[in-house]
Amino acid sequence: MKLTQKTVDAITLPKGKSEHIEWDDDLPGFGHRIRAGGSRTWIYQYKIARQNRKITLGNATALSAARARDAAVEMHAKVRLGQDPSAEKSEGRARAGETMRATLENYLTYQRGHLKPRSMVELERHLVKDCRSLHGLSLDKIDRRAVAAKLSTIANEKGGPTANHVRAALSGFFAWCIREGLLDHNVVVGTNIHAQKSRERVLSDAELKRIWNALGSDDYSTIVRVLMLTGQRANEIGALRWSEIVGDKIQLPPARTKNNRGHTIPITGAVRTILDGRQRNGDIVFGRSQGFHGWAWGKERLDERIKAAGGELEHWTHHDLRRTMATKMAETLAVAPHVIEQVLSHASGLGRIHTTYNRADYEVPKRIALEKWADYVLEIVSGKSPAKVVQLRSA
Repeated sequence: MKLTQKTVDAITLPKGKSEHIEWDDDLPGFGHRIRAGGSRTWIYQYKIARQNRKITLGNATALSAARARDAAVEMHAKVRLGQDPSAEKSEGRARAGETMRATLENYLTYQRGHLKPRSMVELERHLVKDCRSLHGLSLDKIDRRAVAAKLSTIANEKGGPTANHVRAALSGFFAWCIREGLLDHNVVVGTNIHAQKSRERVLSDAELKRIWNALGSDDYSTIVRVLMLTGQRANEIGALRWSEIVGDKIQLPPARTKNNRGHTIPITGAVRTILDGRQRNGDIVFGRSQGFHGWAWGKERLDERIKAAGGELEHWTHHDLRRTMATKMAETLAVAPHVIEQVLSHASGLGRIHTTYNRADYEVPKRIALEKWADYVLEIVSGKSPAKVVQLRSA
């Protein structure tokens, strides 16, 4: 019998049988299977290395006889060429299960053993949060077009720098997948690098006041206050340890600074008030274990509070606090450039001879500069002269 739509409609299940297969006379291995429950399916049966293999082509109610025959012809041709359609189908199912979500945890576990805590937080934010819409796709279905579209969306919503950070994170993830044998090429290669505006954001006095007054009493808010008063790098304060606070100064070891040089930060009265208000829990000042990790969440909540107070700001970053302090120290408080560089732990503006031979840490000039800056900030946020500023609210 040649299996056509008309002939298969007339096939019935023989009495006493739970299953029956009617084979096509023209195409070897092509069949129509009926089961007692009423299901009808198209199948193709073939032999590989003396073993019979059977593969389901589809349900007869959804797949016409003509389409089922075409699929069987394709299978027959593959078998004649030495291929195994059943194995290919199984491999396809396995690959379908290799989604970005299923693979990502193994990658993040791998990176936890290689990255610093702060870098790990950023990597997780970019891959887990920013790329969430890609998680349900199998790895082999994530193409360059999908990645480019995602990066363009991020650039429009969060800016070019964030899009480029996500791009780098995705590229690292796909490169790892290649090394694991999960992919053959990196689909990020060839996507656009988005334009980045130069980092020139300097916050106005009014913006500083809006930020300060929207801060709460949680760890993140306390850290931001210290950042505003000291101009230090966010990760250096976020991972601050009590053992690094020695008398009236913070002493960061080389391993904790960006330029791998020890850095001393004089503690002003305003910062001392904040630190004295902290409850000690081991050696970590903020957060747990390796330090504070809730940067993205904390920043979002802070921006929401600023907006709720009617003072929404143009996009700003923690690093803008550092740049703002340096700019206003120079323009408003007349602090010498080399002292500002020392406060910021910068070597770039000092020159090679200075950094090689002059080992002075400028503790006194730095303390004076930071005291001036603290007075300036407190006057802005309180609207009072420095002498009348009440004691800081602490965590």
